Amino acid sequence: MSNRLRSIATAVAALILIGGAAAYWWQPARPQQQQQRFGRNFRGDDGPVPVIAAQSRRADVPVYLDGVGTVRALNTVTVRSQVDGKLLSVNYTEGQDVEAGFVLAKIDPVTYQAAYDQAVAKKAQDEATLGNARLDLARYAKLSASNAVAQQQYDLQKATVAQLEAQVRLDQAAIDNAKAILDYTAIVAPIAGRTGIRQVDQGNIVHASDSTGIVVITQLQPISLLFTLPQQMLGDVNRAMGQRPLSVDAFGPDNKTVVESGVLKVVDNQVDQTTGTIKLKAEFPNANLQLWPGGFVNVRLLINTLKDVVVVPTAAVQRGPRGAFVYVVQPENKVSVRQVSVGQQDENQAVLDKGVEAGERVVTTGFARLTNGADVAVTNAEQMPAPGTEASPPQSERRRGRGQRREQRSEAEATPSTNAQQSPAPDGEAGQPQAERRRGNGQRREQRSEAEATPPSQQR
Repeated sequence: MSNRLRSIATAVAALILIGGAAAYWWQPARPQQQQQRFGRNFRGDDGPVPVIAAQSRRADVPVYLDGVGTVRALNTVTVRSQVDGKLLSVNYTEGQDVEAGFVLAKIDPVTYQAAYDQAVAKKAQDEATLGNARLDLARYAKLSASNAVAQQQYDLQKATVAQLEAQVRLDQAAIDNAKAILDYTAIVAPIAGRTGIRQVDQGNIVHASDSTGIVVITQLQPISLLFTLPQQMLGDVNRAMGQRPLSVDAFGPDNKTVVESGVLKVVDNQVDQTTGTIKLKAEFPNANLQLWPGGFVNVRLLINTLKDVVVVPTAAVQRGPRGAFVYVVQPENKVSVRQVSVGQQDENQAVLDKGVEAGERVVTTGFARLTNGADVAVTNAEQMPAPGTEASPPQSERRRGRGQRREQRSEAEATPSTNAQQSPAPDGEAGQPQAERRRGNGQRREQRSEAEATPPSQQR
């Protein structure tokens, strides 16, 4: 009987030991208050909300109208032959800048030279005949005065002289025509500009009826640009154009860099009814050849400048049911909501007609947790390092910093935490760090295994 009681006692003791080990294993890990991040800890307590703020200021703000335009040459000429013949020479290179009157090519002039010489000879023949007729007229005039010849004969000779004089003038016109045709054998540039790709090679027979021509010359300096604006802007443009010449800026491919500035020249005399837009034409010096005919360019037209207005970053303006508003940072680092009236804005800054005075700080980043009267931790936007500046550490330093943080984290995980073992954790806080919990779990597993492997007699 005593052996049976001893066995029961041993079994009960073993069960108690196993239950204690299990209770120790499943007890909640003692939490440890974690470092707060972005103003909120793991218990859900709110601290100051981190925000970035910028100071409102007064400035002169230009008013631009944006559009898309097409670059066009101020003058474009397709040079064609005016006579037929064999192309003897081509005197330009493709892409060459030529002046007006430059001889681009020459056509065989033999037949046209012969026609010119023939006209000159014909005039000389008629001039000789005219000279003889004038001598006869002088003789008849003397004889007619003494009634030696009939008056009719004198009048006939006078008419003959007039006829020959007209013939000489006709010969001169034929000479001028032949000379012009002969000059057409030298194909010259009618305007100053840049030549394009050669259309006809030397040795070909060219005709005045050819549609392709010899070459196309395009004037690049100055150059024009056609762009469109909505018809609603027509009144503002006409009013501003009546006061002063309007500046037009053309942007590069990045849509940020102004590559050329010019002057608005023409506003079209009618609105395109199919698109509801108005065409405008600007002229640019194009000194650096940044604009090229046929290219599409983003343009902006300066029509006005707002003087001494309050401006804030566009990111500070928020929209709500009551309209636009901003968060203004008070001196005690609290924010208040201000309803504002936005005069105009672009991607960088907004003009506020009312609601904010110059010198006040407005929040630009960190709106997710903001409410009226909330405490904030402010970082001024002017103190933030700009991208690509020296304030941003090089990539190698950032990598080295990340490596050091990994080593520190590994050392912290390898070091036993005495605070977690000595101080009880308050309710609702987060548990121990993951490494400590794993280490405690491993120790409890070892104790439970030892307890299970120990004979009942040794456990007592």
